[in-house]
Amino acid sequence: MASRRDTLLQQLGITQWTLRRPAALQGEVAVSLPAETKLLIVADVPPAEDDPLVRDVLRSLALAEPQVYRLTPEQVTMLPEDTRCNIWRLGLSEPLTLAGTQLSSPALAELYQDASAKRALWQQICENEQHFYPDAR
Repeated sequence: MASRRDTLLQQLGITQWTLRRPAALQGEVAVSLPAETKLLIVADVPPAEDDPLVRDVLRSLALAEPQVYRLTPEQVTMLPEDTRCNIWRLGLSEPLTLAGTQLSSPALAELYQDASAKRALWQQICENEQHFYPDAR
């Protein structure tokens, strides 16, 4: 049943809108990615830009630092729904709802110590190379 207010607004021809993300009005800020972003690194504590292992992975993917964006899982929820980007989940076991190839590895501290985890990450990169190197054939 429509409230009196809804009925009056309808009679006046005023369109009512419903917020898709009401949390945005409660202090959350939308996150937008720079146009040059090719890889999202998502972790509870995103790695530093100068981390040697991360730099090695980026070099293997032929990515420069400006093409990489680091986010927490909470910030990922604030991305626009139509966001499409390759993702490296560091220490996150659950896939994200974004479109794009998702690589998964243990958290960085564990990745440093576990050779089999590094090997598994490299295998994922090789299996999905067509998504990271679209011009290579």
